Amino acid sequence: MSPAPPDPLATLLDRLDLESLDRDLYLGDPEPGGDGPLFGGFVASQATMAAGRSVERGFLHSLHAYFLRPGRHDLPIRYVVHRIRDGRTFTTRRVVAYQGGEAIFNLSASFAQPEEGISHQSPMPEAPPPESVPDWEDERARILGDAQRRPDGAVEVRICDPDDPTPGVKLPATRRVWMRPRGPLPDDPLLHTALLVYGTDRTLLGTAARPHAMPWGRRVGASLDHSVWLHHPPRFEGWVLFTSESPVAHAARGLIFGAMYDLEGRRIASVAQEGLIRMPRSEA
Repeated sequence: MSPAPPDPLATLLDRLDLESLDRDLYLGDPEPGGDGPLFGGFVASQATMAAGRSVERGFLHSLHAYFLRPGRHDLPIRYVVHRIRDGRTFTTRRVVAYQGGEAIFNLSASFAQPEEGISHQSPMPEAPPPESVPDWEDERARILGDAQRRPDGAVEVRICDPDDPTPGVKLPATRRVWMRPRGPLPDDPLLHTALLVYGTDRTLLGTAARPHAMPWGRRVGASLDHSVWLHHPPRFEGWVLFTSESPVAHAARGLIFGAMYDLEGRRIASVAQEGLIRMPRSEA
């Protein structure tokens, strides 16, 4: 009898429990297995944990990050936290992730104390129910072939606007997906924040590729920089609607804006990313 596959959410939560080597110095295990570079959202989530552990008050309200080099699956990641400022309302941290002696990721993060003030938002866009739309990995396997279906990840993703694999079919540069953790999370606001940051790096590059008839298998890409603004202290439980649009692309770089909404219609996060999108070498 073959052993049960590992629980992907439990594995991710274990990886987010960074080892403290010294004050403001942490060691993280890489994402297990997989081909190609580390998922950028994974490195961003570990860096979020490192930054948050050095902050005594407040919640993360924004982060701005650069992906400097592809991360590897076979080396630990060292996170160095720099305490830039500790104010009465805002606290600023910088985190640099190193792997094999080289910097692979740079994060600037700002934490804020909650306060009363102005509040407004645009309405949540309409979307079909998550149970009525296909699973992200099933759609990927449909386009690439069932033999290339990847194991389910820690965050379940359901896709409202599937790609069309028909050659030459161009689609609008917009996308809606639902996502949720594959199980309950501990009652730790920092973990909920890190998991949400993890999810913000999903699906964005594909949004910018849709107007160019470049579904899975017809593109290679990499995130270049990534920004997240959190509008409410995050509780990543239940379904979250993640909408994205790409207003411009040029010189193989696409810009994507995203928004996350909870089931009550509150906009809990805004996202911006620029990514590199190219045709595979065999087609270039």
